[in-house]
Amino acid sequence: MTDVRYPMLMLPALKVKVWGGRRLETMLGKTLPDDSPYGESWEIHDSAVIENGALAGQTLGDAAKAHPAALLGDKHDPAAGVPLLVKFLDANEWLSVQVHPNDAQAKQLEGEPRGKTEAWYVLHADPGAKLVIGVYPGTSSAEMARAIRENTLEKLLVYQDVTAGDALFMRANTIHALGPGVLIYEIQQSSDLTYRLYDWGRVDLDGKPRALHIDKGVQVADTQLLPSIRRTGMQTGAEEVEIASSSFFNAVLHHVRGADRSVEMGGTFHLLTCIDGAVTVRAESGEPITLSKGRSAFMPAGLGRFTLSGTGDVLRAW
Repeated sequence: MTDVRYPMLMLPALKVKVWGGRRLETMLGKTLPDDSPYGESWEIHDSAVIENGALAGQTLGDAAKAHPAALLGDKHDPAAGVPLLVKFLDANEWLSVQVHPNDAQAKQLEGEPRGKTEAWYVLHADPGAKLVIGVYPGTSSAEMARAIRENTLEKLLVYQDVTAGDALFMRANTIHALGPGVLIYEIQQSSDLTYRLYDWGRVDLDGKPRALHIDKGVQVADTQLLPSIRRTGMQTGAEEVEIASSSFFNAVLHHVRGADRSVEMGGTFHLLTCIDGAVTVRAESGEPITLSKGRSAFMPAGLGRFTLSGTGDVLRAW
C-alpha cells in the first residue's frame, strides 16, 4: 500500500487581479506566465497541485478526499475540503474595501460550509503604505450604507500605516482593505466569500465596474471592529514569533538558523511557507524537501512530527 505520509511540495495557483503587480516574481521568485497583473498565489488550497512523491500531479483537495485520515487527521471532514488556505497577495493598487461573513452567515446567506477569518503577515511595504482596518467607531450600518451609495465611504475609513513584519488578525465581519505597495502572506479559513463594499470607482480588466455586494456586506459588517496591528518585526532576535492564535488557525514564524528545529504536529496537518533563505524539511517517512523563498509545503497529519534545518524564515500554520 502506498504511503502518502510525506512532506509535499506544492505548486500554487496564480490569480490575475486588476489590482495586482509583479512582486510575486521580483520578490518571491515565482515565474509568472505572462505580463498580466498577478495579485494572488494560492500556495496551499484544494486547487494547489502536489509536485513530488506518490501523489504528484494530484490536487491537494482530491488527495485529501482519497486519504483523509493520513492527510488531514481525524478532526476535519474531508467532504468540506482542506479547511485552511495559504496565499501571497501583491497589491499594486488598493484592493476593494470588503468584508467576509462568519460561519453561521456563510451557511445562511450562501449555503457554504464556512466563513472567512484571516490573518496577514506583511512581507514588504513601500514607504507610506497603508491598510484600511475598519470605519470610525460609532458609524452605524445605515450611515455606512448611505456613504457607499453616495461614493463617500473614503471619509469614514480608518487607515493604518504598515511596515514589513507587521501582523494583523481579522476575524470575519471586519471591514478591511489592502493598500498599494504591500506584499503579504495570508492564512485564512478556506473560503472565497467576499462582499465588496466599495471599489474606489474602478473598472475591471474588461473595462466594466466590478460588482458591489452592498446589502449582504452591510448585513455582515461589524462597524465597531478595529483590529490592532502587531509590530512583530521588532522581535528579530526571537527563534519563534507568534503571528496568529485563534480557534480557526494558528501561525508562527520560525527563524531557522542551522540547528534542527523539531515540531510536534498534534494530530493535524501543518502548512509551511518559506519567506527568506532556504530550509530543509525532514520527517520520519518520505524524502526530505528543501523550501526556497516563495515555496510552500503541506505536511500530512499522519507524519506526527518533522524537523526544520538550514538558514531561513518559515511561516508555519495549523
